[in-house]
Amino acid sequence: MRQRIGAALAAAISLLVFALLVFAARAVDAAPPSAPPLWEKLAARVADVDRRLDGVLGVSIRDVKSGATLEIRAGEPFPTASSIKVAVLYELFRQAEEGKADLLETTRPPLPRVGGGVLPALGDRVSLTWRDLAILMIGWSDNEAANRLIEKVGMEAVARRLDALALPGVRLRRKMMDLEAARRGDENVGTPVEMRKLMEVAWNGVGLSPERAADLRAVAATAESYSEFRAALPDGVKAITKSGELEGVRCEIAYVDLPGRPYAAAVMTKYLRRDPDGAAAIREISALLYDTFDRLARSSDLGRIISER
Repeated sequence: MRQRIGAALAAAISLLVFALLVFAARAVDAAPPSAPPLWEKLAARVADVDRRLDGVLGVSIRDVKSGATLEIRAGEPFPTASSIKVAVLYELFRQAEEGKADLLETTRPPLPRVGGGVLPALGDRVSLTWRDLAILMIGWSDNEAANRLIEKVGMEAVARRLDALALPGVRLRRKMMDLEAARRGDENVGTPVEMRKLMEVAWNGVGLSPERAADLRAVAATAESYSEFRAALPDGVKAITKSGELEGVRCEIAYVDLPGRPYAAAVMTKYLRRDPDGAAAIREISALLYDTFDRLARSSDLGRIISER
């Protein structure tokens, strides 16, 4: 009896091992032959940036074509600084889609105005549309424009929208330049993985008509003058980016529409010993990403680069 049980058990184990081997073989066959080693090298290089940075780095990167992700502290909360303005932009366009806001309605931002951007330098007779303010908020990171838009759409509405998008880790808790709120702990926060997802939502225009989604991308594509992530991209590469900076904090979120291999990324830092090091880390990671995805876009599955620049 024991011999028969032992033989049956051995046969069952053999079948299980065989099934696992077949599953593993199929999994290997299903993976792009050239991508995993190159992806591993990218991961090692990004990890080296993390090792060298005197601060805390959070990264979430997604290869849109394959769905592969590369992450470091992706679920940890970081101050978002001005990158949170993408959530305000998206809410504005969703409210326009729902008939609650008119992007072309004009408004006259009142005085006095908080610093950072264009509006504080303009007189008291300037009249702009809500879309104009959105362009100032994104391209020039204008804090007064952002605050007017926050008042327009409502902070609670932004929170509800983020919840509906399953992005509970992204929170707009205060207006721009509100130091008292920051001292109370009401910091604008987000995790790298959810900030990266937010940028994908904005690029795809989730919940928007094709025309309005295209307009959102046009506004979001307004080039920032100090974007470290964009600075590492060659001229002509289509992308939307939003940077943010506070003392001890540098961050940037991006969607790069690289033909054949688009990718989305969030690179966030905190506890920086030297602020320029955070900016340098963002630029270095952006360069590493473009180098890798450009090769993938121009290569066959066997790794031969066959396209012309």
